[in-house]
Amino acid sequence: MMKSFRIGSLFGIPIKLDLTFLLILPVFAYIIGAQIEPVIEILNVTMAAGIDVDALTAEWWIPYLVGLAAAIGLFVGVVLHELGHSLTAQRYGFPIDSITLWLLGGIAALTEMPEDWKQELNIAIAGPIVSVLVGVVSYALFVVTPEAFNGTRFVLGYLAILNVALAIFNMIPAFPMDGGRILRALLARNQPYAKATQQAASIGKMFALFMGLFGLIGLNIILIAVAFFVYIAASSEAQQVTMKAAFQDVTVSDIMTPAGDLHTIEPDATVSKLIQRMFSERHTGYPVIERDGFGDERLVGLVTLEDAREIDPVERDAYTVEEVMTTDLETIEPDSDAMAAIERMQQNGIGRLLVVENGDLVGLISRTDLMTALDIVQQSGGSVTLTEQPQPTRQMG
Repeated sequence: MMKSFRIGSLFGIPIKLDLTFLLILPVFAYIIGAQIEPVIEILNVTMAAGIDVDALTAEWWIPYLVGLAAAIGLFVGVVLHELGHSLTAQRYGFPIDSITLWLLGGIAALTEMPEDWKQELNIAIAGPIVSVLVGVVSYALFVVTPEAFNGTRFVLGYLAILNVALAIFNMIPAFPMDGGRILRALLARNQPYAKATQQAASIGKMFALFMGLFGLIGLNIILIAVAFFVYIAASSEAQQVTMKAAFQDVTVSDIMTPAGDLHTIEPDATVSKLIQRMFSERHTGYPVIERDGFGDERLVGLVTLEDAREIDPVERDAYTVEEVMTTDLETIEPDSDAMAAIERMQQNGIGRLLVVENGDLVGLISRTDLMTALDIVQQSGGSVTLTEQPQPTRQMG
């Protein structure tokens, strides 16, 4: 998603709009308006709507105005759908960060996913149930609306069908869609949560490939986008759950490179020397350590290859590490969970964290360290159980 902004809140849950929503809303309005005649025919046949086509096509702009109203109504239904998930999650004690409307609908951001299969089942199914209820209410309002209100009857009839269709579509077992989460919940009844996630994700990616294929055949860009999102999201969440299971009870100190094994650099070293060391030692990041006259060391920064690249090659002898290093340091304590380190790196878009205890540098943990540890766990087919701290031979960035 792109940048989002808050527009209000419901039941204490912030409601946000992603910028992509502002792009897709007029597209939906145009599509609905352009197809208004065949849709009216469907409503008249299936629901005896009695909508006057001529009344809604008398002027060129009327179909698109009606289409905009229907599109807004559809996204209101999406918010209510996500609210169903959110309120159910809150009932189980899981805080909701926000509900965000974006290009492909809505996302309820849970701060933590439930691992109890019954809780996940109820949270996942709440959304489609709400969508069905919104469809039923829309139909009830459609029935009591006088036939003279052609535009209103069109919007209500359209929303009645679309909300039920939304519920049915979301029940497709394509993890991480609602149906896929229901599938994971059912799989997790008799096996570990991580294994159930892997199975649900594999099925979800298979459905994503089929959706993408149908989207290509039918030249349906939205279906292709949904397929792409499902595939990427399924892979990402499966990896996240696998890492969480593998790193259970593992701390940063179990994986980090200890301070004694770290390659560091002084703040007065030239950028040219830094580049030479990066090349020969095959590192892309160095803690910057300042030493006083008594031999005491103090962490003053971190310098990376990205920092060094900002200096033109012909000027690197004239610049020092101190002039290009980062002083706003992202640090973590050695007794923090390994998963906390992963999440911090992802949130800040960085590849390493300095491990600091009582103001002293005690190590460094990188994304490579974490991925290597995860690979070892997966290859061994077990879980991480460390009785002593490993001593990595190389620090990679």
